[in-house]
Amino acid sequence: MSRQESIEKIQEACKQIALQFMKIHPAVPGIGDEATQSDCLKSLHAMTTELEIIKKKLIQLQGRDSSGEL
Repeated sequence: MSRQESIEKIQEACKQIALQFMKIHPAVPGIGDEATQSDCLKSLHAMTTELEIIKKKLIQLQGRDSSGEL
């Protein structure tokens, strides 16, 4: 698998994970327990932050790759 294929595969997986996170968030209030809801939202936020780091790193890598083409 080439670098670009790997990047695209990871980006697609990140997209799918983000879509699943968006399904979780509105369901959290239905738990009915404030402490659990708070922990769930904190964890969702942390996982989203980590996911964004992956996406940012891939974008930076692509930028380095394309800068050599100039």
